[in-house]
Amino acid sequence: RSDFRAGPAVFAERHHGTGRTRDAQEEPLMNENPMVPDLALPEHPSEHALSGVASMGHVVVPGEIDISHGTILYLEDVTVSFDGFRALNALTLSIDACELRCIIGPNGAGKTTMMDVITGKTSPDSGKVFLGQSIDLTRMNEPSIARAGIGRKFQKPTVFEQHPVWENLELAMKTDKGWLASLRARLDREAQARIEETLVLIGLESEARRLAGELSHGQKQRLEIGMLLMQQPALLLLDEPAAGMTDDETMQLADLLNHLRGTCSMMVVEHDMEFVKALSGDTGKVTVMAEGRVLAHGTLDEVKRDETVIESYLGR
Repeated sequence: RSDFRAGPAVFAERHHGTGRTRDAQEEPLMNENPMVPDLALPEHPSEHALSGVASMGHVVVPGEIDISHGTILYLEDVTVSFDGFRALNALTLSIDACELRCIIGPNGAGKTTMMDVITGKTSPDSGKVFLGQSIDLTRMNEPSIARAGIGRKFQKPTVFEQHPVWENLELAMKTDKGWLASLRARLDREAQARIEETLVLIGLESEARRLAGELSHGQKQRLEIGMLLMQQPALLLLDEPAAGMTDDETMQLADLLNHLRGTCSMMVVEHDMEFVKALSGDTGKVTVMAEGRVLAHGTLDEVKRDETVIESYLGR
């Protein structure tokens, strides 16, 4: 079996490039599976900053994420309430380009709601949410946000269980998903190479022809991450990806995510502190959330020594 640690830099360089109007009538017909969003170009220029100029005179290339200030995701004073309960309470945080940020906190801290807001599933009551300097995510719907470069992995793996692993990656590939284009679609050599390289990266090259439904839980988790990578995301959101995994599977996943560093930005919500330690190391930043806001921020050692974090989350 090939070691999926090999070649991530080459894979990344080659394959990782880089509106929330909720009116369904403004969107073309979308594939219902969230893993395979429609990839047609947006019809409405408001979905991206197309003026050609961002703040400070920086030239914006249409369709690209402006990370000239080093930040890929920015949330400012985001508030979300459900029947009087504040799931997010003036939440403010930012993620740097190519950063792997771990988010920890007790149940009910607002971590999943935050991801729902970023991906357009939930509209905030107030606040700003920007992808790069110029893409206002609060003006976009879920398919538009997926096209803009944000991929999300939920806790439970979502794969096409009746299809082989190879076909799962092929179906998730970033291509025109229109019905006519799909009928005429044929894999060229470049597409085949991308699938093969992704299989090696996620450690499933020996399972390529196996039905996805026959994989272990940990293998399904890595397959879904591979499917997201086929979409060439700029930002990956992973919600408790290590849940239900064995210790060995957890460390394999940590190894995979660590080797994706520099290929895209990642936000990982997790409760498994050993997994968080494997991802953050000695210098990586960890954000602690509680009651819908940021409670603490720093290295893992720093937040573990924080008295407010100890009282509200970690315990003594």
